[in-house]
Amino acid sequence: MDETAARQSIVNAVGFLEEKGLNHGSSGNVSVRHGDGLLITPTGGRSSWLTPETIVDLSLDGKVRGAGTPSSEWRFHTDILRSRPEANAVVHTHADACVALSCLRKPIPAFHYMIASFGGNEIPCSRYEPFGSNALAEAALDAIEGHFACLLANHGMIVMGRDLRHALDLAFKLETLARQYILACQAGTPVLLDGAEMTVVHGRYKTYGTAALPG
Repeated sequence: MDETAARQSIVNAVGFLEEKGLNHGSSGNVSVRHGDGLLITPTGGRSSWLTPETIVDLSLDGKVRGAGTPSSEWRFHTDILRSRPEANAVVHTHADACVALSCLRKPIPAFHYMIASFGGNEIPCSRYEPFGSNALAEAALDAIEGHFACLLANHGMIVMGRDLRHALDLAFKLETLARQYILACQAGTPVLLDGAEMTVVHGRYKTYGTAALPG
């Protein structure tokens, strides 16, 4: 993807997240790996005024290349893209259900088999650190290790993907699972899938989309 298309894809992604209610106002941020760095939403970015020209070009060590001021959360974007070569996009949102669960500072357990699509048997929750800080970037990197997503304590969610479409799909799926988990807890005590059951699910996910497998 050339730079112009990459910048437009980020603008489109911000609009999608707001349209689906995963972000409100200027909350959240999006980045895409580009060359030896990344393109990221500017500070305070929102769909009402975001254009491809306002997307910020950033090196992996946090230096702005060109004009603009990156999102205040640029540190966990650079840290994830620098340490996880399989990741090519990062999405952070303040989606309601994820925020609610992040305030409990507990992982989302294997109440549903689709938890496995995030790379483990739960969606971890990071420790709490102030927004925009180096400490938050470190906490996010620790929590997301071995997974495609995590909750950020008292904050929201962060998701990485093989590309931006994958990251957006996972962000939408994570908010759906978070809402369903809250509903299940309100109805009673969810019965969790055990390790053996999740091992089977992980095995089936290896061919998901290429073999006959119920969704």
